[in-house]
Amino acid sequence: MKDVYSLDAWRECPYYTQRERAALAWTEAVMLITNGHAPDAIYEQVRAQYNETEISNLTFAIATINAWNRLAISARTEPGTYNPG
Repeated sequence: MKDVYSLDAWRECPYYTQRERAALAWTEAVMLITNGHAPDAIYEQVRAQYNETEISNLTFAIATINAWNRLAISARTEPGTYNPG
């Protein structure tokens, strides 16, 4: 069963599909965009698995989650402390 516990080892885990691997590689490339641009090889990998709309949606989801993380880090929130009203 795939879960978040194996995400940091997704390259080594045998049970991720090529489509999932492409999404994970694209996620890393987008998150590390400050190191330059997303490598062409990774873009070609994601293009082979997703159409343009899906790549756009995936990229916006990655950017949104990145923004939430940056807001949470800058606000010094502690994981697990949120209690809905």
